[in-house]
Amino acid sequence: MVATYDVKRHHRALYAPRTRDVHLVDVPPLPFLVVDGHGDPNTAPAYREAVEALFTASYAVRAAARAELGRVHVVGPLEGSWSADDLASFRTRDKGAWRWTMMITQPGWVTPDLLGRALATAAGTRRPGLDRLRLERRAGGPCAQVLHVGPYDAEGPVLQQLHEEFLPAHGLRPTGDHHEVYLSDGRRTAPERLRTVLRQPVAR
Repeated sequence: MVATYDVKRHHRALYAPRTRDVHLVDVPPLPFLVVDGHGDPNTAPAYREAVEALFTASYAVRAAARAELGRVHVVGPLEGSWSADDLASFRTRDKGAWRWTMMITQPGWVTPDLLGRALATAAGTRRPGLDRLRLERRAGGPCAQVLHVGPYDAEGPVLQQLHEEFLPAHGLRPTGDHHEVYLSDGRRTAPERLRTVLRQPVAR
């Protein structure tokens, strides 16, 4: 019996943090299926297309890996890497100014060839956005992160604490894009119960 790979269990510190306090983690490089875009995620059609394409492709990859390799895995949670010319736009929630890369981590055995065959199968769903996806190994490194429980639009004070209190107190500075891991399904979870990992790459 082949063990099922679940990134949330394999990297508990990154995907199942137990504390709501800001803390430091070391993120290893991981393979992701990714897609880029920009604009308000609540209103930009490209954002919805990107997320739906990511999940369609990820489930197709899971089916292909099981059929071809006998490997079984749980589809990982949606993640997002966010940037803007002015970082204050995240605290003020000026969503129209945001650029994003949405992603879902993949097991290490997923190759470009396997992805290509999975996407060819997924193309039969006529899901828009599949042609924008790519497989990419994203660099890790030291990060400050916090588990936020509540609405997405209530993240501002938490991010302010991370950037204006925790980082200076620990002699750290931000070095990369703001990252979020969506542990809850926003379509089915009450806003006050949403669980989101907020993560910021840092350096001394």
